[in-house]
Amino acid sequence: MTQSRPRRATTAAQPQAASRMARGFDHFARFATRWTGSSLAFAGAVALVLGWAVCGPLFGYSETWQLVINTGTTIITFLMVFLIQQSQNKDSQALHLKLDELLLAVKGASDSLVDAEDLDEAELRQLAQHYADLAHRLQGRLRRIDERDA
Repeated sequence: MTQSRPRRATTAAQPQAASRMARGFDHFARFATRWTGSSLAFAGAVALVLGWAVCGPLFGYSETWQLVINTGTTIITFLMVFLIQQSQNKDSQALHLKLDELLLAVKGASDSLVDAEDLDEAELRQLAQHYADLAHRLQGRLRRIDERDA
């Protein structure tokens, strides 16, 4: 049986304009990160740098000529940091939701792992050590079974 996706709740505290702006940014960020990761965008960036380098002798390798590429790359890098972070946040959240769904669906899975991303570093280390210990014990049992069957 297929379950439908839960509907997004809208509240009076969430103005429609802000929601529209967030959706617009999300759409733009998705488009921008996909496009900038394409081979066409890379080729365009290489062509731009080559064009800038070729113009060097024409402008006498002046400070203005250098400032153009420095300013351009700084601005692009600054803006891309936010687009990439938004994309990673969204991907990470979607991945955690999918993993949480699997944990809840698998019989015998530990519910303590649901929302593990909300634990602090010490709690995560403790949880990782617990599962490392479980894996070590399981490997020992499997070795004993293999030795017994051999």
